[in-house]
Amino acid sequence: MARILTGIQSTGTPHLGNLLGAIRPAIDLANDAANDSFLFIADLHSLTQVKNGTELRQNTYAVAAAWLAFGLDTSRTAFYRQSDVPEVTELAWYLNCFFPYQRLTLAHSFKDKAERLEDVNGGLFSYPMLMAADILLYDADFVPVGKDQLQHLEMTRDVAARFNHRMGDTFVVPQEMIRSETMLIPGLDGAKMSKSKANTLNIFDDPSALKKRINKEIITDATPLEDPKDPDNAVVWKLYQSIVGDVQGQHMAEKLSAGGYGWGHAKKELLEAIVDGFAEERDAFNRWMTDLGGLDAELSKGAAQAREVAATVLDRVRTKIGY
Repeated sequence: MARILTGIQSTGTPHLGNLLGAIRPAIDLANDAANDSFLFIADLHSLTQVKNGTELRQNTYAVAAAWLAFGLDTSRTAFYRQSDVPEVTELAWYLNCFFPYQRLTLAHSFKDKAERLEDVNGGLFSYPMLMAADILLYDADFVPVGKDQLQHLEMTRDVAARFNHRMGDTFVVPQEMIRSETMLIPGLDGAKMSKSKANTLNIFDDPSALKKRINKEIITDATPLEDPKDPDNAVVWKLYQSIVGDVQGQHMAEKLSAGGYGWGHAKKELLEAIVDGFAEERDAFNRWMTDLGGLDAELSKGAAQAREVAATVLDRVRTKIGY
C-alpha cells in the first residue's frame, strides 16, 4: 500500500483550478482502498501571506468544507490542519540545520521576491523546509504536485538524502506524482488560474455572481456570431471542457467551429455546467460552512491520526540526532 500526501494552503476558498487540478484528483487517490492518504490544510504556510487571524481561520474552514463537499471520505483518510500537528515545526527546524543556505536562496518562492526583500519574511525563506517536514514526517511514498512545486519536492528529496547519508537511514525519500491531464486549468484571462492573478472562478458563488463574472471577464475575440471560431484558442471552451470532459466538450468545439454559435452561447453553457454540474457540492459546502463545530471535529480526528505517525517518525529523527 502506497502512502500519498498532499496539502493546500488556506489562502482563500478553493477556486475551480484548485478543485479540478488538485483537490478532486487527491480525493480520488485518497478514496482508493489501495492507498494510505494524508491530506492536510497548510495553514502554517499561509501565515507567510495572511496576517489576519479571522481571515486565516475562515479560509481554513472554507478549504476544509470544499474537500468534504467534493466527497473526501475521512474514515479512510487522515484529514487535518497542519497547525494541529506541532511535530511538523520541530522537524522543520532539524531539516533547516541540515540544508545549505545557498540552496534555499534558489527556491522559486524566495527568488520571485528577492529583488523586493522588504516583502520577504523568514518564514517565506525557509518555506521549502517546512514543506519538506510536511512530507517526511509521515513517511510519504508519493506526493502529487504540479510543475510549480517540483522544485520544492526536489529540495525535500535532497534534504532527506543528506540527512540519511550523514545520520543513517531515517527518512523515506518521496517520489513525485504528476497528473498531467489536470495540471493546468486556465483562468478567465487565459493564463493559469491563480488567486494572485485575480482570474479565478469560485464555483461555490451564487449563480448570479458567477454569471456576471463569466460574461464580463472571460476574454473572447470579436468574431461575428455567424463565423466559425477556433475552440483551441477559446478560454471559455477550455474551461467548459475541463469541467465536462473531452466527450461533451467536443460538442461545444464542433458548434464553435461550425459557426452560427456565439461566445454568448458558449458562456451560457459554461455557466450551466458550473451551476448544475456542481449543485450537490455547492449545497454540501454551504452546509459545512454553517457547521464549524463539525468541521473542527473532522479536522481534530484527522490530527490525532496524523500525530500517531508523526510521533514515531520524529522520535526516530531525534534518536539519530542525539536527543
